[in-house]
Amino acid sequence: SNSSANCWSYLHPINMFNSYNAKQFYHSKALTSPYPGSRIERGQVPQDKVGWLIEWKDYNPVEYTAMSVLAGPNWADPQINDKNFSPKFNERDGKVERKSLSGLYVVENGRPRNPVGRTGITGRGLLGRWGPNHAADPVVTRWKRDGSGNKIAHPATGKSILQFVAIKRRDCGEWAIPGGMVDPGEKVSATLKREFGEEALNSLQKTPEEKAELEKQLHKLFSQEHFVVYRGYVDDPRNTDNAWMETEVVNYHDETGETMDNLPLEAGDDAGVVKWMDISEELKLYANHSYFIQLVTEKQGAHWSEDPGPECHE
Repeated sequence: SNSSANCWSYLHPINMFNSYNAKQFYHSKALTSPYPGSRIERGQVPQDKVGWLIEWKDYNPVEYTAMSVLAGPNWADPQINDKNFSPKFNERDGKVERKSLSGLYVVENGRPRNPVGRTGITGRGLLGRWGPNHAADPVVTRWKRDGSGNKIAHPATGKSILQFVAIKRRDCGEWAIPGGMVDPGEKVSATLKREFGEEALNSLQKTPEEKAELEKQLHKLFSQEHFVVYRGYVDDPRNTDNAWMETEVVNYHDETGETMDNLPLEAGDDAGVVKWMDISEELKLYANHSYFIQLVTEKQGAHWSEDPGPECHE
C-alpha cells in the first residue's frame, strides 16, 4: 500500500544526508586500527570530534597512502602535488566520476575532505581516487524453499526467509555482498552485472561458450525489475580524510528462483567462498552491508528479527 511505501522512505532515506544523524553513518569502521593491509595506527578520534564543524586545533592525523596506490596503477590518481595532475573535483572529470552521491564536498588545500568527518588518517590509504571512490553492490535474493519448492517461514515471525548470494572476501575474510569498483566511463548497471559474474560465478575463468551461456542468464536476472536500496557514503575501513567509499546497492530478486537455479555459484576474482546465506539480524557482514541487507528484507517483507521493532504509523 502507498502508506507503507511512504513510511518506508521516511524511515530510510536513500541519501544518507537526509539522515545525517542515523547511527549507521557515524564513523565506526572508518576509525578502526591498524589501517587495513598495514601496521599504521590511525590518530584517535573521539566520537564527539568526528564532525568537521567541531573545532579541534590539536587534530594531528597520520598521512598514509599504500605503496600499491603510489605505484601508479591505472585505477589510481597521481599524488595531489604532481604537476601534471589537475583534477576537477565535484564534477565528472573526463571518464572519472568525481561527483559525490552525497552532494558537494569541501576541497581544502587542494584535497577533498571526507563529508562525514575525521578518520584519524590523511592521504588515500588503499583507495585509488582522491575524494569519492565509486562502487556498486548487487544484492541477489531468492526465497528459501523446502524440498517441494514451498517457501520456508521463520517459526517465530511467520515471515518467509529470504536468502542472498554472499561472498567471503579474500582480503579480510569477512562475509559481504559481492561488488566492486565502477570502472571509468562504466555505467553502474554494467558494474553490478560484471562484479556479480566475476565474484559469484567465476566468469573470468569460463570458456567462451560457458561465458555466453552465463551472459544470457545474467541478462535475464539483471534486466528484470529491480530496486535501488541505497546510494551514498559507506562507512568503510579503507576511508581516510581525503578518500572515501561510496556505493549504489541494488536488489535483484528472483521471485520464483528459476533464474538462479541455472546459475551455478562459484567463487572467483576477489571472493574466496560464495554461497546462499539465510537473512536475519544475526548476520555479521563487511562495512555497512548488514544495514543494506536489512533494507532489502524490509522492502521484500521478509523475516529479519524475532524482536518486532516499533510499528510505523503515518
